[in-house]
Amino acid sequence: MLTSVGSLSWYLDGARPAVKLSAEDGVIAVVVDAAGDTVFVPNNEADRLAAEELPADVRVQVTNWWAPLLGPDLAPGTPGVLTEADRVAAEGLRAARASLLPVETERYRRLGRDAAEALTATALSLEPRTTEREAAARLGGELIARGAEPFVVLVAGEARLPFRHALPTDGVLGRRVMLVVCARRHGLIANATRWVALAPPTATEADADARIRAVETAFLAASTPGRALGEVFAAGASAYADQGFAADEWTRHHQGGPTGYWGRDPVATPESEVQLVAGQAVAWNPSAPGVKIEDTLLLGDGGPEVLTTDGLWPTTRDELGLLRPDVLVRT
Repeated sequence: MLTSVGSLSWYLDGARPAVKLSAEDGVIAVVVDAAGDTVFVPNNEADRLAAEELPADVRVQVTNWWAPLLGPDLAPGTPGVLTEADRVAAEGLRAARASLLPVETERYRRLGRDAAEALTATALSLEPRTTEREAAARLGGELIARGAEPFVVLVAGEARLPFRHALPTDGVLGRRVMLVVCARRHGLIANATRWVALAPPTATEADADARIRAVETAFLAASTPGRALGEVFAAGASAYADQGFAADEWTRHHQGGPTGYWGRDPVATPESEVQLVAGQAVAWNPSAPGVKIEDTLLLGDGGPEVLTTDGLWPTTRDELGLLRPDVLVRT
């Protein structure tokens, strides 16, 4: 039985199964059975979902909005009914969605480009006196205008750069800005972070930016199909000390991992035994005080492919030959 937004979007070919952006579960459920699948839908959502979201050939069971969506015979804990809370089922679902189909890959490329374009358009509009909330509103608007949902929008001005999950405030941006997006469309989530300098960067800032890019390179170099996430994590985490950061910097924020229909699927940890597969998307986000780097990449046969790129943002080439985002300087 599928109930989470991520699983429903994946199984129903990119459908939007929820009303609230923040919802973890959809307003519908899918019962997957050898005899055929059934989508359970409340009557107040049925017409819209049938017209705009659900595949044409699915079997739909409409229930009254005031009644339980699923009957007692499908309640969690019922013998023969597996839910996403079941560990074996959850691991099987994650493995099934890890390698993206060609149609999903093309959707992801378009979403990644649109997310990158939204970041560029927003960055080019910023001034030192712009507030974080104004910047977030512009960024969210740019995403929505491109048909993507602003699943996460973070903005940190100069005074708040130490905060790695910087919810926007009414503070002004100042001379240096971090923009973060998780943009969602067809259920897929594109993750990216960009930096904007509204005054000439200092030598110290430029050096730290280069060093955090080198940490990311270590994560990406280790991200090969068949390798366990824990091994990739170890390779990336050890690069902090190599690049002059605190050796335990990785303990202060998660480092990312595979992505797709969840922001991270799963978040990588030192003990992660999940193996990367070809056709999977990853988004590593190494960070240190005042610096962070993040993009969504596809693990292809020829190596990683950057998805969150628009060809407009200034870039620098890393040791893998990948174009990585530099700081956009606007003075």
